Amino acid sequence: MKVSVVSRSGREIIKGGIDLSDNATVDDLKASIQQRVKKYYPARQRLTLPQSGKGKPVVLERGKRLKDYFEKDEGKLAVVFKDLGPQVSYSTLFFWEYVGPLFIYPIFYYFPVYKYFGYPAERVIHPVQTYAMYYWCFHYAKRILETFFVHRFSHATSPLSNVFRNCCYYWSFGAVIAYFVNHPLYTPVSEKQMKIGFGLGIVCQVANFYCHILLRNLRGPGGKGGYQIPSGFLFNIVTCANYTTEIYQWLGFNISTQTVAGYTFLAVATFIMTNWALAKHRRLKKLFDGKDGRPKYPRRWVILPPFL
Repeated sequence: MKVSVVSRSGREIIKGGIDLSDNATVDDLKASIQQRVKKYYPARQRLTLPQSGKGKPVVLERGKRLKDYFEKDEGKLAVVFKDLGPQVSYSTLFFWEYVGPLFIYPIFYYFPVYKYFGYPAERVIHPVQTYAMYYWCFHYAKRILETFFVHRFSHATSPLSNVFRNCCYYWSFGAVIAYFVNHPLYTPVSEKQMKIGFGLGIVCQVANFYCHILLRNLRGPGGKGGYQIPSGFLFNIVTCANYTTEIYQWLGFNISTQTVAGYTFLAVATFIMTNWALAKHRRLKKLFDGKDGRPKYPRRWVILPPFL
């Protein structure tokens, strides 16, 4: 079997093509490409069939036989190669974006950083500031542990550039929120409001962890399993219950701490997760349309009951 590997412009990536056995898989092809060009490791490659119309190109899936894509051809196959650039594992991406806020926040609580901003080194620490620091650190420690021991990712890698983008987002918000919550001039909320906020937040943190366990069980080891209808617990009424509990746990944090920086972070995070949830909801409704023996996706809220 001769496989021709070309770019979208038609330029030949591998001169003379690649010879493979008749039962070769997509993984075999990617390994052969790496043998010829070392920097193109499999996670960096995106292989599609040549596009004839305006629709989306057919992506060659891991594990499938190449024969499945060209049974009607005469032993020849052309694939379009795209270099996805340097990649990192999702566990690496998540670790670095979460470890920053975990260590940045306590700096503003424990160390006299405010003297560098013109304030006295000594300051009064209110109970809400202590609880907020514990709450914040527990959240990001939980996220890191979930990354390594709970989550199963459908995609093995992410572009390296996402590490810098995501770290900028999480680390900068972490520093700004920590600055204002631990500020010497910070005015605490009432004890009742603090308890209501942290109480809501803790319940949502536990619920969020359980949602992640349910999502983990939808996939096999290595992220295999494809799209499935999530069910159980809050997923019976909300498509993206994991995002719902994430948003409401930060709402609880902000009810207790009351800073503009915190509410800004909540608004931005809600906007991002809402877009993700809407896209996932549409995808699941399209995949599970009740036709040709497929189950029909049940009627549910998307992310923010009772609003959306």
